[in-house]
Amino acid sequence: MARCARQICGRLEIETSLNPKRDGESLQQIIDIHIHIMPYHMVKPSALALIKRGRNDYADVERYSADPKAFLGLLDSLGVERAGLINYVAPQIIGFTPEVNDWSAKYSKAAPDRLIAFGGVLPGTVADTGAEVDRIAKLGIRAIKMHPSHQVLSPNNYMDGNRALAAIYERAQANGLPVMVHTGTSIFPGARNLHAQPMLCDDVGIDYPDLVVILAHGGRPLWMNEAFFLVRRHKNMYMDISGIPPQKLMEYFPRIEDIADKVLWGTDWPGPGVPAIKGNIEKFNALPIGAEAKRKILYDNAARLFPR
Repeated sequence: MARCARQICGRLEIETSLNPKRDGESLQQIIDIHIHIMPYHMVKPSALALIKRGRNDYADVERYSADPKAFLGLLDSLGVERAGLINYVAPQIIGFTPEVNDWSAKYSKAAPDRLIAFGGVLPGTVADTGAEVDRIAKLGIRAIKMHPSHQVLSPNNYMDGNRALAAIYERAQANGLPVMVHTGTSIFPGARNLHAQPMLCDDVGIDYPDLVVILAHGGRPLWMNEAFFLVRRHKNMYMDISGIPPQKLMEYFPRIEDIADKVLWGTDWPGPGVPAIKGNIEKFNALPIGAEAKRKILYDNAARLFPR
């Protein structure tokens, strides 16, 4: 099988090498939809200090962010087929300007079949937010990341007349770009956590029914019930479980199998307090979740939202 793949298509050869099969072991397809490969040179010193705290692998983080081939090698070693590269605009609290979009698009061009570029649009940082959505879609950005607690902006602020925010949703919907919204608390200096309650996305699900919305982190650690409710309520609303310690997942979401069609696996690596990706995979696989549900969460759902 592997020999035929090499003869037919070079890309298949790469894919079959992602999860090297051991005797008696079946392959497991994995997409990590939430990894922070980003331009760390743009990050403010106070935020960077938090990211570095307790890490002994920060030099590797910088190396992967500077060299897509090195990062792809990491994915290969972990058996991870694809990764969502989370980037967003938050100049005041984190330091990211709209230039982050060009960086993310350029980086992902190294392997667009494996690297899923996320970008951001923030009212007040560009003249025309709708035009910026169109621009980054043409660049190759596959999804928009909103971080309400770092952008100091509630996701339903368009209801108070913020037309620039409405334009982001309108053009994202028109371009078929999912919008990932950070939900749950942030410990970064200056983060305004009130904006990150999942229920603030309920209006978005109502007013933009054809827009795919991904609730990052499932509202952890305070608002998991809100996230669960919204994912069940809105046909195009999903959540990722990044940043949630796998051993806590069943405590946070005891009925996760009820929404297995709408949950995406991710790690949030190398965010503050987030351990290595390998251990996350192993702990998730050890959970008392059915094999079909695990397959959907680890791979199928993300592959459906982000087809090649």
